[in-house]
Amino acid sequence: MQRTQSISTATAALIGSAAAMLLAMPGAASAAGVMLQVRSDEPVGEHVTDGKGMTLYLFEKDEDGRSHCYGACADAWPPLLADGDVSANGALDADKLSTVERKDGSRQVTYGGWPLYYFVKDRRRGDTSGQEVEGFGAEWYVVAPSGMKAEAEEHEEEEDEGYSY
Repeated sequence: MQRTQSISTATAALIGSAAAMLLAMPGAASAAGVMLQVRSDEPVGEHVTDGKGMTLYLFEKDEDGRSHCYGACADAWPPLLADGDVSANGALDADKLSTVERKDGSRQVTYGGWPLYYFVKDRRRGDTSGQEVEGFGAEWYVVAPSGMKAEAEEHEEEEDEGYSY
């Protein structure tokens, strides 16, 4: 009897830990409210993030404003979901912020008409490892404050004016 109770307690603790880990993952569960903000990181410059500073992406296959990322795609690129209000800080255009219904009835946050996603390889605020990734039938891009894809910043090198060094 004692052994059964210990196993049950351990199992309950394990299930509780797994649930907590899932809820902590970006996009894994709907947030009551979502706040978007702007962050600036090399090499993409200013881009849209969630309230915790995690980079958000658009999927070029979603050009019609609906999500085309499900199953394995959504495992690699979790959608930004919201159960409640969505808002943006002053650096973003609140008129470009909305939601779209996914096949399962959940609401995915959109900006500039693009459904928004995280990338599982981004581990910390400011990571942009999903920029220009080709996957699941189209390319992925960091979202710029304009609502379009962010392009990598190009740094112009000063031209050598014929001087020898």
